[in-house]
Amino acid sequence: MKRTIPGAVVILGAACLLVCSGMAQAPQKTRSALIVWGGWEGHEPKQCVDIFAPWLESQGFKVEISHTLDAYLDLEKLKTLDLIVHIFTMSDIKPEQERNLEEAVKSGVGLAGWHGGLGDAHRSAVEYQFMVGGQWVAHPGGVIDYDVDITNPNDPITKGLKRRFHMKSEQYFMHVDPGNEVLATTTFAGDHASWIAGEVMPVVWKKLYGKGRVFYASLGHVAADFNVPEAREIVNRGLLWAARVMGDDPAKMDIYAPLLKKK
Repeated sequence: MKRTIPGAVVILGAACLLVCSGMAQAPQKTRSALIVWGGWEGHEPKQCVDIFAPWLESQGFKVEISHTLDAYLDLEKLKTLDLIVHIFTMSDIKPEQERNLEEAVKSGVGLAGWHGGLGDAHRSAVEYQFMVGGQWVAHPGGVIDYDVDITNPNDPITKGLKRRFHMKSEQYFMHVDPGNEVLATTTFAGDHASWIAGEVMPVVWKKLYGKGRVFYASLGHVAADFNVPEAREIVNRGLLWAARVMGDDPAKMDIYAPLLKKK
């Protein structure tokens, strides 16, 4: 027994050194994202993919890009993802495609998107709209000048951004879930539909669908809209939030700051 004790001490000491030095730590999981794009080309889905796919890769995601809704046919594969970015304005979605997408999000996979790519997709799919938290119904005047107001400046998605910024784009009027956590709004002037003058409409929100995080912004009619720094940063952060890279506590923003890398 006396001869084995020093050996045990040596082994324990070596193990301690490995743990303390970080050598024994398990490697971090590589995050994975699936971007599915298509539908009406007027929203420039491919051009938007070319903005956000490289950015996600710069944040350490393995990104798969699909140009077909058949990407949703393999439910077990979908459930292994951290994030789904859906960019598919209008269009029909088949029952199995829709059901698998919804089941994946319910299981904990994040869902994120913007403008019509997420908020005006699959108009007859009501459960899909329930999941997203809203549906486009009008954009009075088409492309117009309007302002966006940050209503929750303490959320990590909006923290530090200008409280009001300007857009020249489509100002979305939407039917929305009253349970959404709204982060930014816009107010209609009534110039193009007098009966909605003064109405305040959510622009950016987040919510849960089952265990999954859902992020939406009505910004981004075309790719050039993301030249507005606030619009692009909100979507950048929203993608991270939906994928659970970013938490909900604004006091811990410094933890996530290194992940907000610029290309």
